[in-house]
Amino acid sequence: MSQAPRRTVVVLAAGEGKRMKSATPKVLHPLLGRTLLGHVLVAAGAAGAEQTVVVVGHKAEAVSAHLAEVAPAAVPVLQAQQNGTGHAVRIALEAVPDASGTLVVLNGDVPLLRGETVAALIEAHESASRAATVLAAAVEDPSGLGRIVRDAAGGLSRIVEERDASADVRAIREINAGIYAFDLAALREALGKLSTDNDQGEEYLTDVFGLLVEMGSPVGVFVAADAEETLGANDRAQLADLRSRLRDRVNTAWMRSGVSILDPATTWIDVTVTLEPDAVVDQNSQLQGATSVASGAVIGPDTTLIDTVVGAGASVLRTHSIGAEVGAEATVGPFSFLRPGTRMGRKSKVGGFVEAKNAELGEGAKVPHLSYVGDASIGARANIGAGTIFANYDGVNKSRTTVGEAAFVGSDTVLIAPVEVGPGAYVAAGSAIASDVPSGSLGVTRAQQRNVEGWTVRRRPGTVSAEAAERAAQGRGEVSTAE
Repeated sequence: MSQAPRRTVVVLAAGEGKRMKSATPKVLHPLLGRTLLGHVLVAAGAAGAEQTVVVVGHKAEAVSAHLAEVAPAAVPVLQAQQNGTGHAVRIALEAVPDASGTLVVLNGDVPLLRGETVAALIEAHESASRAATVLAAAVEDPSGLGRIVRDAAGGLSRIVEERDASADVRAIREINAGIYAFDLAALREALGKLSTDNDQGEEYLTDVFGLLVEMGSPVGVFVAADAEETLGANDRAQLADLRSRLRDRVNTAWMRSGVSILDPATTWIDVTVTLEPDAVVDQNSQLQGATSVASGAVIGPDTTLIDTVVGAGASVLRTHSIGAEVGAEATVGPFSFLRPGTRMGRKSKVGGFVEAKNAELGEGAKVPHLSYVGDASIGARANIGAGTIFANYDGVNKSRTTVGEAAFVGSDTVLIAPVEVGPGAYVAAGSAIASDVPSGSLGVTRAQQRNVEGWTVRRRPGTVSAEAAERAAQGRGEVSTAE
């Protein structure tokens, strides 16, 4: 039984990306749930490599810190001076001197690359026992990209960077994707022969192919089935284009798996999100991070969910949610804000213009309108009236409020934490509750109402209100108090 080939991956992520005009390194720009580099590292996983080396340079500390979060097994290697891709690979190989077999080199800014394409490139390279194989693509506009130059028999002759290309070579539409597979022994020999005799004065990794041809070593081209996978991002406009292409890819995959996306052009779903069949996502909605949506749930329109779990059959309408859990058959919105730590039980409700933070709602509990619920536990089937404020912060500390099962809190109430409203208790509308309300009791803190007769006519003479009051008095046969 033959032993599987040893493999190593090198990802080139040292460049600044000047055309991005950003304080953020190019490879760290986000794209639907991952950075550009993060997407490439996921695709690289298909190589089955023993080790992954990432060449860092511009803002190396930030890139290395990101690697520690998303790919802790990857080894960052510093290219202090960016002297070309050949130089970068040489530095990477110095960090893994015992590596042998196949080396896969990937650019860190090709987020649409699929793992299946990486695996197919490696298979084509190893099955033909080549010294080197380049991933190529046929594109409509090859501007700015290296060209694949073939010989009379259709084999690879050399790879030419556009800045060093003649007019004839620039007319070629088959481009170098910057993704390669090498036999490590042959690569090490060729790297030692690289020169800087080019327009940039750098060591081009692409020159290795011409050197290998001269040495009589077999090289080849593997053409990507979908040229879109080879697209990179050099500026914000190209990044936006990649984002929309990835959006379409993600949405199409979810729809084919049984999710209804009513307006794919305005729906943005991170690659880290999960959805179950028969979930519905309406227009102008964004699902981000670790969000998950269960079967039968309806999201949107005009909704953003970040790291939010939505249960089966729930409805979330015109809502912004971060780090919340919406239980099965629960309803949220419109115009609601669920903040981290909010946990809604089955069939519970957070209605229009409600903000909830670190709040637990039991099964069937309701906060229908215009309320703030912070640091609270609300029992099953409890009802919170419109305009209720859970006053959780005294300027220094935050405290918790508990509302018991089937309790009823009237409208325009302030619950001043720490306080407890017991099961089955009532709170009268307009109360400010600072002491516990025992179960089954009524809490009331209203001042006695006092009416000052004739005040409007006396104190607001000549106003439309005074005129209305006088007409009402005359209608009742009363004498105006202004006389």
